[in-house]
Amino acid sequence: MVRTRRARLTELELLLISSLLILAGLTVVILVPRGTLEWSWRDVSTSGAFIGALLIVHLYLTARRFRGDQVLFPAIAMLTAVGLVMIQRLESGFSNSVPALAGISARQVLWVFIGLAALLFTVAYFDHTRGLRRYKYTLALLGVALMAALFIPGLGQEVNGARLWYNLRVASFQPSELVKVILVFFFAAYLDERRDLLASEYRLGPLKLPPLPYLAPMVLMWGLSMLVIIVLKDLGSALLFFGIFISMLYAVTGRALYVGVLGGLFMLGSYLAYQTFTHVQVRVHTWLDPFADPYGQGFQITQSLYALASGGVYGRGIGLGQPAQMPAVHTDMIFSAIGEEMGLMGTLGVLGLYLVLVFRGFYIAMHARRGFYQLMAVGLTTIFGLQAFIIIAGNLKLVPLTGVTLPFVAYGGSSIVTNFLIAGLLLGISGADLQEDKA
Repeated sequence: MVRTRRARLTELELLLISSLLILAGLTVVILVPRGTLEWSWRDVSTSGAFIGALLIVHLYLTARRFRGDQVLFPAIAMLTAVGLVMIQRLESGFSNSVPALAGISARQVLWVFIGLAALLFTVAYFDHTRGLRRYKYTLALLGVALMAALFIPGLGQEVNGARLWYNLRVASFQPSELVKVILVFFFAAYLDERRDLLASEYRLGPLKLPPLPYLAPMVLMWGLSMLVIIVLKDLGSALLFFGIFISMLYAVTGRALYVGVLGGLFMLGSYLAYQTFTHVQVRVHTWLDPFADPYGQGFQITQSLYALASGGVYGRGIGLGQPAQMPAVHTDMIFSAIGEEMGLMGTLGVLGLYLVLVFRGFYIAMHARRGFYQLMAVGLTTIFGLQAFIIIAGNLKLVPLTGVTLPFVAYGGSSIVTNFLIAGLLLGISGADLQEDKA
């Protein structure tokens, strides 16, 4: 049993599935447009490089005798493989007609390699993360500063009506990707230190409340979420930030009352924003009835629904659909592209991988021995689960469409690297106490 754990055989076997997935997927994407089975070694170079990178990560963890989770990384590898296949398919099929798709596959591969390096670095130096607890307020100020910098002329960039990006000339960067990780560190440190105080209570009529001074972060988090909706016009980040805080607060207190009250406040603030700001009204009206303006504001979501419907159960086949009809298909609508070409079965497979990812994340949280690590794992896992839900539900018209990306699958440099960083933190948490016991 000990030898199997040290050899990480479960991880290796599951990584083999990821390797076969990207090898078969990219081969199909390359050969279908040619209409021939002839291929060269260059055609499988991307697959080989990705498989080699996965093997390097596995060998590093094995050489270190790392005893952490063996399912998390293969699940992430499979999602990344699906994303690389779909992005290669979009570029090879539509880059001539859609300039935005030109060259995206090579850039995505580069970002994946950088992300894997970030994962390795995070696992290798994970022990230093505990020291960040002392700087929780500094981290919180840094997060606020990163979001506030979006209003600096020449730096902040507005895309599709929302101010989400830094324009760094050579590249763009979305600060909310980093801010969500900073928030997890801050809340994990704050809530763990005040765990007993938050668990204590006093009565105010029929309500049981914690000491009032410790309610301040709850109010501040509600205010920050409203500010993101109103000023930055970014519903996705607001939902994500607020969801992270609520999940971590519930993990500490176990009180559904807090979730209900804070959720009600968020809905109330969103309703007031809807009544006050035109851009919020436009987003909601487009969500409720996209067919009222199918060639204007509702074009993206109507094309998403058509794509999912045309895919049916088994899909039209990789390379046989028309996913480029959807604006921003490689970022916002890649789930619908998967549904069109791989059908209901393909989308269920992707959803299953996210369920595995979320399950392993919460499993890691339950088995962590330190309260700080437990809360970190809850917050980081919530990022994956909630982010996937927000964008998938947006593609299905269950919630208003937002600029949140599908983790590990959608195109995007800052999101890919941040997601691998989060995965490295979860792996570090899963092996932290076990590594200390071994030492």
